[in-house]
Order: sequence, then structure tokens, then C-alpha cells
Amino acid sequence: MRTPVSEEETVEAPRGSSTIKRLEEEGEIAADYLEELLDIADLDGDIDIDVDHGRAAVEIVSEDDGDRWLKRLVGEDGEVLDAVQELTRLAVQAKTGERSRLMLDIAGYRKNRKAELTEVANEAVSKVRSSGDRVALAPMNPFERKVVHDVVADAGLVSDSEGVEPNRHVVIRPA
Repeated sequence: MRTPVSEEETVEAPRGSSTIKRLEEEGEIAADYLEELLDIADLDGDIDIDVDHGRAAVEIVSEDDGDRWLKRLVGEDGEVLDAVQELTRLAVQAKTGERSRLMLDIAGYRKNRKAELTEVANEAVSKVRSSGDRVALAPMNPFERKVVHDVVADAGLVSDSEGVEPNRHVVIRPA
């Protein structure tokens, strides 16, 4: 079952209606792809579609919060989720001809991880403010680094990503 973007969300979106329609189309294509994947894997899950920060956002949710089978699509540290997201982006690109920046969440993993990372980033911001020194965080994937960069920017400090995958990490410093 899908939950489409509501009209209120579309009206409040900061971009033009053609962009919103394109992102909604990406979400629908992604939902079709993910429904097939869930059927093949014989997994239950509902698919919610939204537009968030200029991206199509799709989430596979379950009525059972502890659905261990659906969590297998997340994998350890979100590794399987990242792979499923990339495959979903490729499925969207194959249909639209354009690269997708779609964000996928499964069983609330990214939402929970975002809350954890926000806490880590806020602690690092406090350290930078109190010491005046730069603080380097542990290596993170692109999604995680983006969350930290957003928190740091909101706090009025500066952050950069340094290093090479898989050791790429965020460094926070005073403005």
C-alpha cells in the first residue's frame, strides 16, 4: 500500500510545480520497483512516498516495528539499505533518463540514525565552541555526512569532508 504526497505538502514545497511533479513521478517509479522487490523477497511492507528537501523520499514501513525480516533489507550499519537505494535510483533513471537523488528509508533506520547523528554533531559543535579547535568525527557514509553538515551549518560553524572512502569523515571548525 502506498501513501502518496499530500496536496498540502506539494503546495508548501519550495520548488516549482514541474519539479514537484517530476519528484512525485520518481517516487511512484521507485515504489513500483520496491513493491516488486518486496514481492520477490516475500516481505510485507507499506510504501510511503513524499518529497523532502528537493528529493523524492520513499520509505518502506511495517506495522510491526520489530519486523526483523524487513530489517534484513537494512543490513549491518545500513549497508544493504544503501545498496537497495542505489538499485532503486538506477530503476528510476532507467525509466526517466535522468539521475535520481531519491532517498530511501527502510523500517525507520535513516530516521533513527539521523537522530543519533544530530546528537553526535551537536556534541562536536559544543566542543568546537568551547575549545576553538577543530574536531574530526569518525568515518561516515554520504547520508551521514550530509546530516552532520546540516547540523553544523545550522549552528553557524563550518564543516568539510576529508579523506577517501571508506574513511571519509567530517571535520568541524569555527566559522
